Formats: sequence, structure tokens, C-alpha cells
Amino acid sequence: MSGQKNHAIGANPLQTLADQLRAEDTPIAPHVIDPAEPSQLGELAGGGEYALVIEAVREGYLLHYEQPRLLAGHDSDLGLLTGDYLYALGLDRLAALGDTDAVAILSDLISTCARLQAEGEIAPIENLWRRAAEEIGSCSEDPAECDASHSP
Repeated sequence: MSGQKNHAIGANPLQTLADQLRAEDTPIAPHVIDPAEPSQLGELAGGGEYALVIEAVREGYLLHYEQPRLLAGHDSDLGLLTGDYLYALGLDRLAALGDTDAVAILSDLISTCARLQAEGEIAPIENLWRRAAEEIGSCSEDPAECDASHSP
């Protein structure tokens, strides 16, 4: 995964992610489709690399629990594996940025959403994604503020 960090982030991080997945020599590539809508969480997360990260992790979540935006015609096993790959891709990119606060935010989000899905409590999930993206965006703009808000 580390060799994939040098992709330029375009105006639509979903399209950038689709292009990256399509270019990789993996079983995923033939199933990648262009996004039908622009990124919604990316700008909240601060744009740039953060936009790509939040959209990669969101796509991983969608592959596990809902309808993906970037894949079609795949079987359920490939969907789950691709979801895991996208979770890892996003967290790896954040770790490379040295942003442990954002890694913690997304890790907590993934865990909370999995628990809510298991409990059948899906109503708050969309709001949780929006809040996490906003929190990452504020952390990327002012890391000191984020450090203070995550102090025990």
C-alpha cells in the first residue's frame, strides 16, 4: 500500500480513488466504476489527502454494510475484501501523514458503526460520518485544538 500514496488528489476525491483502484493490478480493477456523485465528506475532512482518506474509509464501510459507490458486478466476498482493503488504505495514508488523532477518530468511527449495524441501530450512522469528517477537518487545520479535545 505504501507505494500508492503519491497519487495527486483531484477536485473529486472519489474519482481519484476510482482511478487509483482501476489502475492497480488487482481483482478489484475490473469492477471499478466512476462515481455518480461528487464527494460529500471529503471537503468536511479538510480536502486534499484527508478527503481521499475519508472517502476511501467510507467506501470500505459501504462495501461492508450498504451500497458501494465505486464498485459494481462484484461478488460479496470480493466486496468484503475490498472494504477491508479500503479501510486499511485510508488508515495507512493517515499514519503516513503522522496524524494519529485522525487515525483514532476513524478507527473509533469504524468500530462504532460496526456495533450499531450489529445492533440494528443504523439511524445515527450518517450523522456520525459527518461529525467524524468535520472533526478530522478541524484537526487538520489546527492540530493543537484537536490534541486538546482528545486529552483524557
